[in-house]
Amino acid sequence: MNPIATMMFLTSLAIGTTITLSSHHWLLAWIGLEINTLALLPIMTKTPHPRAIEAATKYFLTQATASALMLFSCLINAMQTGEWDINTPSNLTTNSLSIAIMMKLGLAPMHFWLPEVLQGIPLMTGLILSTWQKIPPMILLLQISHSVNLNLTVIVGLTSVLIGGWGGIGQTQIRKIMAFSSIGHLGWIITILKLNPQLSLFNFILYVVMTTAMFLSVITLSTTKMSQISTSWTKNPALTTTIMLILLSLAGLPPLTGFPPKLLIIMELIKQNMLISATLIMLASLLTLFFYLRLTYIITLTLSPNTHNSTIWRTATKPSLVLTIINTMALTLLPLTPTILFM
Repeated sequence: MNPIATMMFLTSLAIGTTITLSSHHWLLAWIGLEINTLALLPIMTKTPHPRAIEAATKYFLTQATASALMLFSCLINAMQTGEWDINTPSNLTTNSLSIAIMMKLGLAPMHFWLPEVLQGIPLMTGLILSTWQKIPPMILLLQISHSVNLNLTVIVGLTSVLIGGWGGIGQTQIRKIMAFSSIGHLGWIITILKLNPQLSLFNFILYVVMTTAMFLSVITLSTTKMSQISTSWTKNPALTTTIMLILLSLAGLPPLTGFPPKLLIIMELIKQNMLISATLIMLASLLTLFFYLRLTYIITLTLSPNTHNSTIWRTATKPSLVLTIINTMALTLLPLTPTILFM
């Protein structure tokens, strides 16, 4: 793709996100989301492969459906309340607005598009879809968190954690694994949205950091399958070890970055006397833990018999400074958790 065109589309992505984040008006927020969607489509199809075209079509249809539902809800809200302010949704439209935004995020049971779309696009575009594209809908949900239905968020959250673990168990493709990981993590974030929006935002920030670290690592190794990562041990042992630790961080094991949000969410649910929800979400997360541990085993404890152990064949894939900083953050933010929450 022409570099000028690429820059134009990336600038449009930034403008769309900025419009949504800075708006107090439902129509402006909707326009920002539309600019975001339309700017990503050409980036998805920059390699004219049938799978990329199919992924872009699925993404467009899903986002268009969610946008239509969101616009209809906003219109009904404006008819009822007489204003377009984001912070004052009516009781009638809150559920439909929440469902539309959840569809944009890819939460279960509106998640079917996410693994297929992510599998059909390049890794760098997958990184944008898994992190940047989640920011505007998540901020909108946080803005209306005071009026969302608690039962809806808890049911969708538990379903997403369950689907995220169940769907990821049999996967070997990294992009599909990251798609189901995204569904599971967003499930944790949505579960606590009504009760503690600040904790949801904290969890979302750490999700973006860990997902970015994972995508940048596999982009550096130029791998799309788990078997390719396991054979990359002789090429770059440090980065392969880091990927293993990032997977354990995504699983939420201490003392890594992914542990504090899960601990704090469970504590918040117990504090709100939602013991059944806390128990169910912990049991559902065991599925996710199983498939992360399985991937860790594949990466570090299985090695191709054809791989030469000599360092002569080791090729230099030097990680960038950005990758080093993001990977460090994805593994070592546990001690800084109180400081981040205080900010």
